[in-house]
Amino acid sequence: MTKKRFAQHWLRSDKILDRIVKSAELLPDDRVLEIGPGTGILTRQLLPLARSVVSVEIDRDLCRNLVKKLGNLENFVLLEGDFLNLDLPTILAPMSDIFHRQNKVVANIPYNITGPILEKLLGMIASPNPQPYESIVLLIQKEVADRLCAQPDSKTFGALSVRVQYLANCELICPVPAKAFYPPPKVESAVVRLTPRAIENPAKDPKFLDRIVRQGFANKRKMLRNNLKDTIDSDRLSEILEQLEIDPQVRAENLSVANWISLSDRLLETVQ
Repeated sequence: MTKKRFAQHWLRSDKILDRIVKSAELLPDDRVLEIGPGTGILTRQLLPLARSVVSVEIDRDLCRNLVKKLGNLENFVLLEGDFLNLDLPTILAPMSDIFHRQNKVVANIPYNITGPILEKLLGMIASPNPQPYESIVLLIQKEVADRLCAQPDSKTFGALSVRVQYLANCELICPVPAKAFYPPPKVESAVVRLTPRAIENPAKDPKFLDRIVRQGFANKRKMLRNNLKDTIDSDRLSEILEQLEIDPQVRAENLSVANWISLSDRLLETVQ
């Protein structure tokens, strides 16, 4: 039985389950973090393929059932609690070392807290996760997946796209119809794979970059120079854009992540 307060929808499609597992590209020595195992349908597929699986579940009733089903497996640890509030390294410290330093995430997460979960897994522009995962495979709402993976010049490219793609490469694996769940959600879903990456040319001031990205997308119908008028005079911004070989009439969604970094660095020199 699902509980509305936890936004529970059980995946029941073997085809989608297989796509999730294959896209994780698990190796025998991988240590997997799973958020929201629910009934354990995905957990069961992960356990034979990985060195260990640490699953975090907030629903006490589901935890009891998972312990009954999987509690005897030596490479499985179930943590009861809110993933957003758990200090995993501290909790896992007393346990066998096979449960430390998870290097991959595979999860069907609650859609209503996708943003905070991404922030905890990836960090933020100004404070990336100091110990990034090798890959993060998530089943999420398709609208969010489209925004994460969007490319410049598309309607779905926004502040979230820039802020996540600054930290990771994003790949849309496959769409997931509502009928793949029970009960079916009111939205379509998708599987995405995020691969955290080293930032080759990071912004000189990541906090400033984060700020102007948010400002730049504040009103997507306006030109960038209008959205950033509180930071810099629009005529001066037009000059900087021309120097960067960017059309002064540009809107925020027309700039690539690299463009945003270049613009941020030039603006920083101007406003300091």
